[in-house]
Amino acid sequence: MSQTFGKTRWKRFAVVMVPTLAATAAVGVSVAQGALAASFSVSGSSFKVSAGSLVGQNFVQYGTVDTEQNGTMVPVAVSGFSGATIDSLCQSVQVPLSAIGLGTYTLKITAGQDPSNPVKATDLYIDMTNLQATTATFDNINIGVAEGGITKGTVNPNDASSKFYNPAGFAQEADSATLTGVQQTAWATSAGTFSLNGMNLSLNNTNSECF
Repeated sequence: MSQTFGKTRWKRFAVVMVPTLAATAAVGVSVAQGALAASFSVSGSSFKVSAGSLVGQNFVQYGTVDTEQNGTMVPVAVSGFSGATIDSLCQSVQVPLSAIGLGTYTLKITAGQDPSNPVKATDLYIDMTNLQATTATFDNINIGVAEGGITKGTVNPNDASSKFYNPAGFAQEADSATLTGVQQTAWATSAGTFSLNGMNLSLNNTNSECF
């Protein structure tokens, strides 16, 4: 018999929640194996990321394709940094719980709210479909095709061996990139290290996404 508490069937709750939380775990934990590749299966749910500022070194950006667990392909732009410092980081995802009568919840993670103790990441990669910033400054930028054009930044090595990575496609790189007022919609994010200083995780039934 399912355990109940406050009329909530917790086993059914777990069945709905666990896949969503597992799929979005990359939002807030360190990933040891570098960036997510085109062959990586994403959850089928995008999530939102905002930041007061992001300062990254050895910036690179290029196009590739992620794959949902059902096989659906999602074209994305990958932004990569060898190292990054992020102020006022917020990451959120909508968690549908209608199957157990709870509607939609918002899973949100915040960190780096104290400017003296920002979020820090190494080998950071973000697979996104939309990016907005109040300002974006690139130092010594180079724009061209991916093959032979990316020399300073690092292309995800998993993408390089994937049929979805187009070495003749558009790419750009810069010694550094500084963005403020960042808002982006992403499908995947990963890092060699991801230090979420002052982290706070919340799950509630209000629409409290990052933007």
